[in-house]
Amino acid sequence: MDKRLFPLSLGGLAIGTTEFVIMGLLPDVAQSLHISIPKAGHLISSYAAGVVVGAPVLVAYAAKFPPKRILIFLMLIFTIFNGLSALVNDYITMMIVRFLAGLPHGAFFGVGIVVCSRLAKPGKQAQSIAVMFAGLTLANLAMVPFVTWLGHQVSWRYAFGVVALIGLITIFAIKFLLPYMDSLRTVGIKEELEFFKSIKAWHIIAITAIGFGGLFSWFSYITPLMTDVSRFSTDSIAYIMVLAGSGMVVGNFLGGVMADKMRPALAASILFIAMILALIGVFFFSENKIISLILTFICGVLSMSVGTPINIIMLRTAKNSEMMAAAFMQAAFNIANSIGAFFGGLPLEFGFSYNYPSLVGAGLSLIGLLLCFGFMKKYKPVI
Repeated sequence: MDKRLFPLSLGGLAIGTTEFVIMGLLPDVAQSLHISIPKAGHLISSYAAGVVVGAPVLVAYAAKFPPKRILIFLMLIFTIFNGLSALVNDYITMMIVRFLAGLPHGAFFGVGIVVCSRLAKPGKQAQSIAVMFAGLTLANLAMVPFVTWLGHQVSWRYAFGVVALIGLITIFAIKFLLPYMDSLRTVGIKEELEFFKSIKAWHIIAITAIGFGGLFSWFSYITPLMTDVSRFSTDSIAYIMVLAGSGMVVGNFLGGVMADKMRPALAASILFIAMILALIGVFFFSENKIISLILTFICGVLSMSVGTPINIIMLRTAKNSEMMAAAFMQAAFNIANSIGAFFGGLPLEFGFSYNYPSLVGAGLSLIGLLLCFGFMKKYKPVI
C-alpha cells in the first residue's frame, strides 16, 4: 500500500467503526438509555443525517484550503464528538451528539476520494480509492467486532472512547504522512454547484440513496436478527461481525477491480441483482444457522462492493466538481443508511419478526437496480 494513503485508510477505520458499531450494540444502548430497540435505531439515522448535512456544507466552505489542513480539521471534530458520545446519559442529547459526530464523515471521504484519485497511477483510480475504503472494511473485520465485544462485556461507552482514540491517532498520521497538496478546487463554488442542477447528478444520488438503503435495512438490525431469529447467543455477535467484516474486505477490492475492468454502471447493476437475491435469502432462511452465516458473509461482500463503482460513476460524470460530487455521494450513502434504518424498522414497530427488515431491503435494492438500468440506457455513451 502507498504509505501516502495510510492516513486516509486510518481515517476510514475510525469512521467505519463509529458508523457500524452502534448496530452491534443496539440492544445495549437501548437498555442503558431506557428506550426500545427501534427507537435506538434512530441514533443510526441521526448520525446519517449529520453526514448528509455536513458533507456538502463543510466541503463548500473548506475546499479553498489545502486538503491536508481540511482533513485534520474534520478529524478533530470527529474525535471530539465521538468522545462526547461515550459520556452522555439521555436519549435526546445522544441524538444531538451523534448528529454532530456525523458532520465530518462525508466531507472526509469526499476530500479523501479526490486526493486518492490524484495520487493514483494511470488506470488504477478505482483501486486507489478502494485502498482508502480498506480502512472502513478493516473496521468491520476487526474493530467493530472488538468494540462490540468490549461493549457487551464492559460498557457500550468504551466503544466510542476507542473511536475517539483512533481519531486522535489519525490526526497525527495525516500531519506526518500525507503529502502537501494545493487546494483541490479548480472552479468557484457557484460553478461546482452547477453540476447539481442536472438530472444526471440526482439520478446517481437516487441510485445510491435508495438502492444502498437495502443493505442498511439488513445491517441496522443484524444483532436482534441473529439472536432472535437465528438463535445465536449474544456472545456470538462479535464473531458474526467478524464474518460480515471479512465479507466487506473481499467486497471492497471486488468492487474496485470490477469498476476498473468494466463499465461502472454495469458493475453496479450486477451487484444490485446479487444484493436483492441475498436479502431475500436472509428473509427466508435466517432460521437456519449455517445458511444465516453464509448469507451474512455474502451480504458483507455486497455491502462494500457496490460503493466503488457508484463513486467512479459520479467522479467521471462531475468534471470540475469532483470534490463536491464525492461529498454528495457520501451524503447519499448515509441517506441510504437513514432510509434503511427507518424503513427496515417499520415492520418491527408493527410486531413483525427481525427477518422482515431484509425483505424491505430487497425492495429498496430493486428500486436502485431499476434506476441503474434507466441510467445505463439514458447515458450509455458516457458511462
